[in-house]
Amino acid sequence: MTITHFSFPTPIQFGAGARRNVGPHLQKLGLKRPLIVTDKALAALPLLAEFLGHLQGLEVAVFSGVVGNPTCSQVMAGADAYREHQAEGVIGLGGGAALDVAKVVGVAATHEGNILEYVWDHPQVRPIVNALPYFVAVPTTSGTGSEVGRSSVVSEDDTHLKRVVFSPKILAQVVFADPELTFGLPPHITAATGMDALTHNIESYLSPAYHPLCDGIALEGTRIAAAALLTAVREPHNLQARSDMMMASMMGAIAFQKDLGAVHACAHALGAVCDLHHGLANALMIDTVLAWNQAAVPAKFDELAHVCQVAGGGPAFVPWLRQLKQELGIATGLAAHGVKPEHLPRLVEIACADICHQTNPRPCTAVDFEALFRAAM
Repeated sequence: MTITHFSFPTPIQFGAGARRNVGPHLQKLGLKRPLIVTDKALAALPLLAEFLGHLQGLEVAVFSGVVGNPTCSQVMAGADAYREHQAEGVIGLGGGAALDVAKVVGVAATHEGNILEYVWDHPQVRPIVNALPYFVAVPTTSGTGSEVGRSSVVSEDDTHLKRVVFSPKILAQVVFADPELTFGLPPHITAATGMDALTHNIESYLSPAYHPLCDGIALEGTRIAAAALLTAVREPHNLQARSDMMMASMMGAIAFQKDLGAVHACAHALGAVCDLHHGLANALMIDTVLAWNQAAVPAKFDELAHVCQVAGGGPAFVPWLRQLKQELGIATGLAAHGVKPEHLPRLVEIACADICHQTNPRPCTAVDFEALFRAAM
């Protein structure tokens, strides 16, 4: 595979070996002291040591304080590490959590106050006014597509509620998308992140917002993910399948500027209350929510079935999703993942407050959310 260069709008270097271009790219710009922001688990793997080998000639520091779902305190600790290293730029290396933290470490390092004061719905939201450090993103999973997103989702440390910093200023200057970096992912992580990418594309397409450009991207992203995900799980070193999933992940993140839906509102609640992995939470809810949505937009379900080559048209699409989850080894039912009936009131409360369901194809009330969570148990 050759490395392809394109922009949409972020400049992207895509292909096997793209990670080797990070060091030369920074050196060409005269940036010698980058801070790598990554997660604790990845920092212990040979992947990080191999990546550092491609950064010869640079004075590199590593912040590996990202653990689980990203939090505001992790961002602030990363900003401290940035200042201590007297860094000149940030390299985000990892999955969605590490990249979400990496995108706003530079904001916290160059601005006053806590990163929570920069979330879009803060009552006295602070503007991002100072120049931000040079930021490049190197994804190691194919799920969130955070590397091409203009938002960072971080949780409050005390309430675990997800908050969003949104600004085109936090977009990566360059993305180095190397599918070889996903070869070492365990099957269950490949499955969960892959379902995240698929959910982004599907929910973006189903959103009633008017954005034909995103509709086209979302449908093609759905087609690519549907064809590649099972192979990526079963054949982890299949370069074509891994490449397709990395592309579908980026396409989903580009498409969901059109907005998402009730699957994500439920997933965000499950992350806050039960600390579920975001991709897994989407996977656990998607068939239940889509079965409820189908009557509202049957023609769109026909189109989804068509691009996924599902025989039987729209009515067969949700059963196909359930079968895919089974083949991916994702245990069905929220109860199998530690969700209990006593969690329901808080889950419903958070889902109702989540902005994502405002662009669900079918209006969703608290009663509806409770019914959806119960149906998914």
